[in-house]
Amino acid sequence: MNEKSSQLTSSVLTVRPVTNYREMGRFINLPWHVYADDPMWVPPLRIERRFHFSRFNSFFKHGEWQAWIAYRDNQPVGRISAQIDRIHRQHHGADTGHFGSFECVDDSEVCAALIQTAEEWLVARDTKHVSGPFSLSINQECGILVDGFDTPPAVMMPHSPRWYGRLLEERGYQTVKDLLAYWVDVDFEVPRVMRALINKFSKRIHLRNLRMDQFSAEMEVLRDLFNDAWSENWGFIPFTEAEFAELGNSLRLLVPEGFIQIAEVDGIPAAFMVGLPNLNEILSKLDGSLFPFGWIRLIRWYRGHSARTGRIPLMGVRKQFQNTPLGMALAFMVIDGPRKSTLSAGIREVEMSWILENNKPMRGILDLIGSRQYKRYRIYGRTL
Repeated sequence: MNEKSSQLTSSVLTVRPVTNYREMGRFINLPWHVYADDPMWVPPLRIERRFHFSRFNSFFKHGEWQAWIAYRDNQPVGRISAQIDRIHRQHHGADTGHFGSFECVDDSEVCAALIQTAEEWLVARDTKHVSGPFSLSINQECGILVDGFDTPPAVMMPHSPRWYGRLLEERGYQTVKDLLAYWVDVDFEVPRVMRALINKFSKRIHLRNLRMDQFSAEMEVLRDLFNDAWSENWGFIPFTEAEFAELGNSLRLLVPEGFIQIAEVDGIPAAFMVGLPNLNEILSKLDGSLFPFGWIRLIRWYRGHSARTGRIPLMGVRKQFQNTPLGMALAFMVIDGPRKSTLSAGIREVEMSWILENNKPMRGILDLIGSRQYKRYRIYGRTL
């Protein structure tokens, strides 16, 4: 819990740990200062951020963290967190750690002070390899936006000023992995090869909606599918039962019927896709608050099926079927299956994100249906 200060010609820079409820409020509010002149930024709901950074977040059952705020002349000008994830260390090495929740004015000195503070905390916990930003893990928001600044982010995706990459690179951070977001017209023309594969395996594949009357059991089906399908992807850490149940509570509130699809092969779940209405369409109008009337606008927006865009945050095909014709058919079917539901709900375009840059099979499918890459996010890292 250190505090660093440096005397400038006319100002003092300090970095202070977040240790109480009031300081957490400043931590949560800081992006309003950084993005004051950025019309593409979508303010998060403060109440949701409070929960995210609280002990009720299931991440903290296997992770620890510390958050800091940078002040210049007692005015907040940046923030950062550092995290140790025990599950990540089990899968990727006992000397790994992360930084996250990074926000900073365009000031190299502020960034340097924040990064140094986070790194010292991580080194004290035997970290040699640091990467980020993750808020708080790879299964939540992650990455710095490095391309696609001229459009707002989709729900549960980050946004960044143009200077973040430069500031991190000045501190010796290098690209670890790029994550891509694609924009897809829901009413795309189904390619001939896609129809042929679907027809070839149609007798073995059964596509169905999530069974809402068996919601808890269905969440476990999805968790099993995700943990198997993504197990060999870069940076993978499995969802715990508690984390996926927490995600399920959000999905239950946000996802209309037909937006979650499960494909079965010979009666066994083999692939899935989760779609979301783009909640950022209404959040952009609420300025982070549900009070006094924001909650009314949110309910009206949701009940009126007012979303015109959506996002596909989760999709996967069991490992045993990947890189096979049957696996390709499964991917095509879970992409094609929910289109009627989304169109009937008024959604015309969706973001598919994020996609690893080296995931050539998935990128090939997206190219085939006429989608376009429109945003790029970057994970940075360095050896301490």
